Amino acid sequence: MTSTTSKLPVTKFKNCRILVNHKIIREDLWVRDGKIINPEKLFYSEKGHADKEVDCGNCIISPGYIDTQINGGFGVDFSSDAHKVKDGLLLVARNILSHGVTSYCPTVITSTPETYKEIIPEIKKQEGGPHGASVLGIHLEGPFISEEKKGAHPIDLIKTYEDNGFKEVMDTYSTLENVAIITLAPEFGNADVVIEELTRKGVVVSLGHSEANLEEAEEAVQHGARFITHLFNAMGPFHHRDPGIVGLLTSDNIPSDQEIFYGMIADGIHTNPAALRIAHRSHPDGMVLVTDAMAAMGLPSGRHQLGSVAVDVVHRRASVAGTTTLSGSIATMDDCVRHFKEATRCTIEQALEAATLHPAQMLRITDRKGTLEYDTDADFIFLDDDLNVSYTYIAGELVWDNSKDKIEVVQRSEDEEEIEYARDV
Repeated sequence: MTSTTSKLPVTKFKNCRILVNHKIIREDLWVRDGKIINPEKLFYSEKGHADKEVDCGNCIISPGYIDTQINGGFGVDFSSDAHKVKDGLLLVARNILSHGVTSYCPTVITSTPETYKEIIPEIKKQEGGPHGASVLGIHLEGPFISEEKKGAHPIDLIKTYEDNGFKEVMDTYSTLENVAIITLAPEFGNADVVIEELTRKGVVVSLGHSEANLEEAEEAVQHGARFITHLFNAMGPFHHRDPGIVGLLTSDNIPSDQEIFYGMIADGIHTNPAALRIAHRSHPDGMVLVTDAMAAMGLPSGRHQLGSVAVDVVHRRASVAGTTTLSGSIATMDDCVRHFKEATRCTIEQALEAATLHPAQMLRITDRKGTLEYDTDADFIFLDDDLNVSYTYIAGELVWDNSKDKIEVVQRSEDEEEIEYARDV
């Protein structure tokens, strides 16, 4: 019999350790109607009980991972083939469940205004479920970045907002609907106006692909910027007289009501373990793990695409074809969490919160994502003590089972013909 107040069934997850309030504690997790509920209210106010019990086998239950920078994966590139974006989103959203990701921000790199006009309307915010992870909004990385720090972005498409300010931004993107994050370089004129207007419209401004000095970075934060795109990568190097954007981690010129978060690609390639440790020990509460994964994630080594740029993948390293310039990663989020923990020697709680709580705080969505607090979405994952993902749940429903599922992949042959296949997880 279900609760006397609600006819919706209640599921009790028992024999588990859950991540709550920065600690892993032994406690049951209670779920109803896609939300985590307070069992005391169920017992004492509703006189209810569990309709179903799930024995978790002493696993760790963590909030689902949130990836705020992912360019594609499994043969899909979000910055190209506008007419295939919807199908590509579904494939990636479904496959990243196996890596513990329950929410993500599809990322579109520097493109033409025509491409933005075609692709942005195709990527809509969407709640997750059996079909795949939730889409939290688009991350637009470029084109308002530094040519000197372009990384893999096509230099001929890079722009500045210096002359026309926010009008240039809107002329380029056409719309900001469903946009969650925009990465830009803050050293151009009109940066204050652009950042303030984007922030006013609810877009998180991230500083990246930039040669900004510390003063310019601090001014950007004072006008509303709150995130740093893949710290250390595609920005001026740290210098003791001018630490540049990196200096924001310990700056004393940040407004008291402003938080700074920074993305880190903990794949063992983009960032040396010593740099990971420096960043984490300087500002542990701001660490946000991102994959920056591209279409080659989940595929064999070879030639792949990132937007209009050809990329070669050799031994887990993705570089612009014919160069040594890094161009995204092929890392998965669960790999990043494990590597981050090993490299920094941080606690399990800190490693998990870098992929859950912190990205949710950066996006200001902790009222529903990134925690196991009461009344938040029941998006969570089962982990063993080595942080391997066993099960993934969205809205309290099992959406991925390590013992049963397979990964779908779209691979392009030399003549761009698409080949679909599946491999064991």
